[in-house]
Amino acid sequence: MDIICMGEMLIDFTPGAEARVYKGNPGGAPANACIAIARSGLETGFLGKLGNDDFGKFLKATLEENNVKVLCPELTDEAVTTLAFVTLYEGGERSFTFARKPGADLLLSKEDISEDAIANTKILHAGSFGMSGNPSQEAHFHAMDLAKKHGKLISYDVNYRNMIWSLEDAKKVVDKVLPYVDLLKISDEELAFVGGEENIPNLMKENGISVVIETLGAAGAKYFFGGNSDVVAGHKVKAVDATGAGDAFWGGFLASLLINGVEKKEDLTEELVKKALVYGNASGGLCVQKMGGIPALPTRAEIEAFQ
Repeated sequence: MDIICMGEMLIDFTPGAEARVYKGNPGGAPANACIAIARSGLETGFLGKLGNDDFGKFLKATLEENNVKVLCPELTDEAVTTLAFVTLYEGGERSFTFARKPGADLLLSKEDISEDAIANTKILHAGSFGMSGNPSQEAHFHAMDLAKKHGKLISYDVNYRNMIWSLEDAKKVVDKVLPYVDLLKISDEELAFVGGEENIPNLMKENGISVVIETLGAAGAKYFFGGNSDVVAGHKVKAVDATGAGDAFWGGFLASLLINGVEKKEDLTEELVKKALVYGNASGGLCVQKMGGIPALPTRAEIEAFQ
């Protein structure tokens, strides 16, 4: 398997044509990234808990339809599938309201994680949303311990949501995660987690992080690698919905690395990082031109034609 993405998969309710009318789309940052990578033709697995309800069944079917291996196939009766209601603003930006007290995604446990699956993947990808409570937080650290044990690359998306937990609590968890991370994604709005942009090189040295990517929205993304940094420009497009765009970008970035043979940190070069950013920017640029997370994720052929 090329990559395992772990964490939340949920329903994004995006606004319809009338006020307070919503359309339910499959979503959740690691699930979005997982399907984005699958649509680039790579072998992916999703490790996350879904509720034994109509939404959970729909999300499981969505994974299967996109050729993603469902690593937690048993649906839980202990909580319903997590729901997110999206409010859109001019320019495609958005905010979220979550129904999650708890949601099924927080019930992922250490017992759900197969060491064999971790040992037989190339990258483990996760984010902070799924670490905002237990047992899911413990499960994430357990999976990262296993990934380190087996010499796998670990990708991490800070992905802070203030409706879920405080900045202080989230930062405590992210600080514990950073020593595990090889590939870090952070937005320009999340720089407090790393002590500001100027502190990124020091943070990388302290924690052994190989690559940090700072996303800049429509302006593209800035990479930090091997003591160097630079911006790779994005695409000027008409954005209608930014939901899932960062995940489309990161899924594209990781897919490009895998397509170009990166399996361990020693395989990384500045040229490959920049090439992956071009691919990721194209993926994100295509995604924002359509409504709704996963339905908007492009294929490899679409990305290569657009970049």
